[in-house]
Amino acid sequence: MGLPARVELAEATEPPVGARPLVAVSGGPDSVALMLWLAERREVVACHFDHGLRPEGPEEAGWVAEFCAQLGVRLIQGRRDGPLPPGSRQAAARQLRYEFFERALAESGCDLVCLAHTADDVVEGVVLHLLRGSGLAGLRGMPRRRGPYYRPLLDVWRCQVEAFLAGRGVRPLRDPSNLDLRFERVRVRLDLLPRLEKDRPGLLRRLHRVATAAARLQDRIEAEAAALLEDGAASRARLRSAPRAVRLEAYRQLYGRLPALSRRQLLAMDRLALEGETGASLDLPGRLHFRVERDRVSVGPKLVSPLDPAFSLRWCMGCQEPGAVHLRTAQALAVGYRRPGLRMRPLGAPGSRKLQDLLVDAGVPRHLRDHLPLLFAGDRLAWVPGVALEAELAADPGQAGWHVRLEESGGGREGAMVPSSSANPRSAVT
Repeated sequence: MGLPARVELAEATEPPVGARPLVAVSGGPDSVALMLWLAERREVVACHFDHGLRPEGPEEAGWVAEFCAQLGVRLIQGRRDGPLPPGSRQAAARQLRYEFFERALAESGCDLVCLAHTADDVVEGVVLHLLRGSGLAGLRGMPRRRGPYYRPLLDVWRCQVEAFLAGRGVRPLRDPSNLDLRFERVRVRLDLLPRLEKDRPGLLRRLHRVATAAARLQDRIEAEAAALLEDGAASRARLRSAPRAVRLEAYRQLYGRLPALSRRQLLAMDRLALEGETGASLDLPGRLHFRVERDRVSVGPKLVSPLDPAFSLRWCMGCQEPGAVHLRTAQALAVGYRRPGLRMRPLGAPGSRKLQDLLVDAGVPRHLRDHLPLLFAGDRLAWVPGVALEAELAADPGQAGWHVRLEESGGGREGAMVPSSSANPRSAVT
């Protein structure tokens, strides 16, 4: 009996010219085939992550290391060394895996992380999304590229991968969980889709074509949504003139994390963006807030006042540290919050101004103004972090003075100055 015929992955899509790929290799057929295919065409680096969830993990990591050594491919390996993040086991493992990919990408100096999802994965994803209820993004299955992640095998079927490996005499690892019918994806793969294909021959390829068309449309919607965003926010006026599909995608991009928002949450964000009053907000998963401002909407951390906000203090000969200011005096400095009647003469601006006007001009949202820690010198407003510094208290540029920056610790709402151990011993804080 002769050797199996050498099969090529003709439908695979090469990464952009000049891009150096980092290939995520689990040891299974798809990822091993992807690494072999890419290594035959260009220099690659491989990475492997052991989630620490199965006893076979170290043995699989060793197999991948030996296989990469045989190919002369550099390998970056990682292993979970702490508890899983909160949430489902699958979502937690995915989060750790992608965090590892980001570290490996930086360490390798590569441009893209190549993932080995195939046409079968696309169809399985489409069916799973339809079973759960999905819009256009779910019908797409998965994008060929998102950020630094690239999927060259989305038009390659699993049977082609197996033939490719057989033709090269490679026997990859087999994950037993891929046969475990307790998992919904496995049931779709081994039971539902084969029965549908038997009843309607060619159905899987038709579903794949639908997903490909949906991907093209979704890519266009994502590009239009991205054009609505600037500095982590979206203009309310531009949102009102955009189609709803583009608006909802803009909210997804503002949120920008997994697990994805539900349609109900996206529609609630849309109602607030179009009709909500300034200051309205909506709680989102991950301790985030969707906020409605006068001219825009944004997503950010839930507002929690710093516990015992304080300012660190040290003598400085003049520096350019971001977020710090330099004062002539350190007498009677303390932390407080906005109250009626506060004014100051901002450095670099003529005359005295109300704090309210300074905050409005700086674009500080209304719901943040009462929570913004302020620095006082006695009863005098000395510094509004990120907004203005009292001109009469500011040290001359490049000259020695008291270096002050905002800190956070635990305690009550009002805070006092926290002198640094390096403060000038000749002076005192009173």
